[in-house]
Amino acid sequence: MAGVKLTKVKKRYGAVEVLHGIDLDIRPGEFVVFVGPSGCGKSTLLRVIAGLEDISAGTLEIDGRVVNEATPKERGIAMVFQSYALYPHMTVYDNMAFGLTLEKNGSKAEIDKRVREAAKILQIEPYLDRLPKALSGGQRQRVAIGRAITRNPKVFLFDEPLSNLDAALRVQTRIEIARLHEKMHGTTMIYVTHDQVEAMTLADRIVVLNKGHVEQVGAPLKLYADPDNLFVAQFIGSPAMNILPATLEPTGDAIRARIGSGQSVALPGLAGSSLQGGKGHLGVRPEDLALTDEANALLSGTVTLVEPLGEVTLVYVDVGAAEPIVAKLPGAVHLDRGAAIRLKAEADKIRLFGEDGRAVRTARRLAA
Repeated sequence: MAGVKLTKVKKRYGAVEVLHGIDLDIRPGEFVVFVGPSGCGKSTLLRVIAGLEDISAGTLEIDGRVVNEATPKERGIAMVFQSYALYPHMTVYDNMAFGLTLEKNGSKAEIDKRVREAAKILQIEPYLDRLPKALSGGQRQRVAIGRAITRNPKVFLFDEPLSNLDAALRVQTRIEIARLHEKMHGTTMIYVTHDQVEAMTLADRIVVLNKGHVEQVGAPLKLYADPDNLFVAQFIGSPAMNILPATLEPTGDAIRARIGSGQSVALPGLAGSSLQGGKGHLGVRPEDLALTDEANALLSGTVTLVEPLGEVTLVYVDVGAAEPIVAKLPGAVHLDRGAAIRLKAEADKIRLFGEDGRAVRTARRLAA
């Protein structure tokens, strides 16, 4: 197992800086996922770690050794690409063995052993004699992963490996990658994706990137439940967290958040905040909203759209804000467009953000 440490890592293309002093410490055996919108720098960061892009400033360490000037081969990494990158004229076996034959540091018997062990782990033994064109997309991606396994790397790098697969194959292959991490006895894995379901289900920790900066690093459920800022709050979770402009008024040990429609909620136990009153934002996840009566309503509005999905119903509600909010209600809920609706949320499910977009945390969450 090998750790990966980045210290003040920058990447420039000419005068344009795309990575702005990244600090990140990935522990040996960890499964870390980079997420963020298109153009945020996640693939560039992965390629910097791989040695496919030069570092403009800062240091990169793998297994305790500075590797800024090391070639990809010297870094002890193996990378799985989105496009599979298989040789079409070679069998599955030869594709998986090719890198080992180039290294010329193993006997034919040793190469055969490593290929067949990788094929067994990925359940592609029946396909070893086939050409890539005879395989499905999911099978081709498993071959690409198998080629990486045979090299016995210190660190696996995955660059959106499931984006070319259909929905069912993505689920199946995602499960196989999770099992692979267990079977490889905790080999360090770094995975880039734009799919937050992959991030939430695979990662030990998620790194949320935005415009070349790290917004937050943490366990998936930590980021979901306690985002550091508005960007993370709205990027993690689907549908995104509802955000409403609010006036924040300190009242003793609580803060009362008043939203545009005049409705308000008092959130007790707030401490360590520099708020002196002023503007901010109230955040609540769609799944934390529930139908209620007028006396207990946090939000009141008009239904603009209903999306029945079977196990849940998404209800879009105009509450007088710039955009409708979304309520994710369990089961089948029958509501007509234009109907009046009232929604509530438990106080501990509501998040507050200051005017600067940073989370305002309660004493309980500050101590967590």
